[in-house]
Amino acid sequence: MKIAVCPGSFDPVTYGHIDIISRAANLFDRVYVVVLPNPRKKSCFTVEERLEMLREVLAHLDNVVCEHYEGLVIEYAQRRGAIAIVRGLRAVSDFEFEFKMASMNHHLDPEIETVFMMTSNEYSFISSSAVKEIASFGGDVSKWISPSVAERLKERIGTRKGLNP
Repeated sequence: MKIAVCPGSFDPVTYGHIDIISRAANLFDRVYVVVLPNPRKKSCFTVEERLEMLREVLAHLDNVVCEHYEGLVIEYAQRRGAIAIVRGLRAVSDFEFEFKMASMNHHLDPEIETVFMMTSNEYSFISSSAVKEIASFGGDVSKWISPSVAERLKERIGTRKGLNP
């Protein structure tokens, strides 16, 4: 069985994430989508909320399992018997960081490959951070996140639209 891991913070999950995960699900027998803590980012949603959103928007993919892990992604991949870590790239600027991570992971376990997938053009400019910022000012984010995720985001961050600085 060919197993892959798609790690990320998914705060919140976007259509760009879903695009990469769906395409990975077509290439591998099983895909573990793993929510990992990112100490460089302040989270909007709890890990459990992110898992709920991921499970909801990925429910149509029978070979995808969503989990949480605290530790190195390479350790998680080893525990799951993965042959690959799938990483989405939006632009050349993503590549430098991802290349360094892939190189470190290769040194930790040369048997696990890193597979880079380019995000589809319609999602190549969007990030979870941008979605949160746009939503916080009352902007329409419906092109980039599912309706259920958009509702949760609206409830969580509210809106600053119409407020005077």
